[in-house]
Amino acid sequence: MSSMKMDAYRFSVSWSRVLPDGKGAVNQKGLDYYDRLVDALLEKGIRPFITLFHWDTPYALFQQYKGFAGRETAEYFAEYARLIVKNLGDRVKDWITLNEPWEHAMFGHFLGEHAPGIKNPWTYFKVAHYQLLGHGLAVQAMRSERSDLNIGITLSKFPIYPASFHPNEKDMDSVEMADMFVNRFYLDGVYKGNYPEKLFSRLWPIVPKIAQGDMQTIRQPIDFLGVNYYSRLFATRKWYIPFLKTWVDRNPSDERHAHPVLGAQGYPDGFKELARRYREEYGNPVVYITENGTTEPGNSLEETSRTDDAYRIKYMSYYVKALKEAIDEGSDIRGYFHWATIDNFEWSSGLTCPMGLLRSTTEHSSGRSVIAVIGIGI
Repeated sequence: MSSMKMDAYRFSVSWSRVLPDGKGAVNQKGLDYYDRLVDALLEKGIRPFITLFHWDTPYALFQQYKGFAGRETAEYFAEYARLIVKNLGDRVKDWITLNEPWEHAMFGHFLGEHAPGIKNPWTYFKVAHYQLLGHGLAVQAMRSERSDLNIGITLSKFPIYPASFHPNEKDMDSVEMADMFVNRFYLDGVYKGNYPEKLFSRLWPIVPKIAQGDMQTIRQPIDFLGVNYYSRLFATRKWYIPFLKTWVDRNPSDERHAHPVLGAQGYPDGFKELARRYREEYGNPVVYITENGTTEPGNSLEETSRTDDAYRIKYMSYYVKALKEAIDEGSDIRGYFHWATIDNFEWSSGLTCPMGLLRSTTEHSSGRSVIAVIGIGI
């Protein structure tokens, strides 16, 4: 990382690694590992950005409370956050509470594609709400431990369009519902202290009961918004989707948008559209792009051997140029983290989509794209 001139590194702490049961007894060896990692980064002049939850719920909390489907897990999450800040907060100033709470709720508890494999819309909304409650409680706990922290949350965000080329009133209603379900539920909760009223009126049989004080807790002041952005989504009317009656799909258009990411089309201008929305609706918050990247279709970790990564270079050049245009338009974007630094196991996609700037095989790693992108002069 130092040789690549990286000045910051975003990584996650594994809750289970430091608190095997999610609470109670601490695994000191786990804490020591992160202690050494932070010191090594600082020694090289690299600024640590720590994410506290990237979906690895301690199994004991799942057994007892079904993870974030139970309010208790939100409370234990805050104590875990306090513990990590107490141990690393003297050296680490940049903190992210949650990574992509929509994905964890949606793919883990609605679609069942990720762990824990639950398919239940009632559970989805519990997990969505209690994750955000855990975020707010964690912010309170962290600030009570130290007052000099830079705290944010990372949300995956999507511009949403009608799937039809000639949208009618029902198509536009689907866009509005999808936007409230995917985007506004989380943004409004964190920044406005409420959830979209129209969404709740449509979904009242399955949305959770909000306890008094929850929304004020969720609306804790934060210092930045982390944005994970890859693509836009297309909403369409689906009568068979319970209550929501809406679903989202993906399809490509012109050449600039024909670089798919995990099955989704690329859409660089989405950076500008999202940034404009944050300026107009959410007070132009400080933003860090905490994920953006791509993989070459049909390539896998075991098959790839190229380091002249023209496909990724073209993708990154489009996105970084759009990001610069968003900054020029007045958005307060402070940094960009590529996903990922090295190839990794991509959740349910496994080893089928190498996304790293560094290629990783069982034999060695090698630089792939970053020098060429820097050479563009963006």
